[in-house]
Amino acid sequence: MTDRSEYKTAPFDARFPNQNQTKNCWQNYVDFYRCQKVKGEDYEPCTYFKKVYRSLCPNKWVESWDEQREAGTFAGKI
Repeated sequence: MTDRSEYKTAPFDARFPNQNQTKNCWQNYVDFYRCQKVKGEDYEPCTYFKKVYRSLCPNKWVESWDEQREAGTFAGKI
């Protein structure tokens, strides 16, 4: 389990100016796994995306997306 104390409120992102942060959540989740795919799992700058999506996304969504990625049914292009 991840220590929630390492997560802070996500910074403002001009690409997502509205209150609804669903797209921001999704994009940072996808960006994290794309970054890891391209740069490797140990590439520290990728953790920025993880911190943001863990701050914005409901845990249930993340769990569901993780299961979908493992099953090869995830809708996003990673």
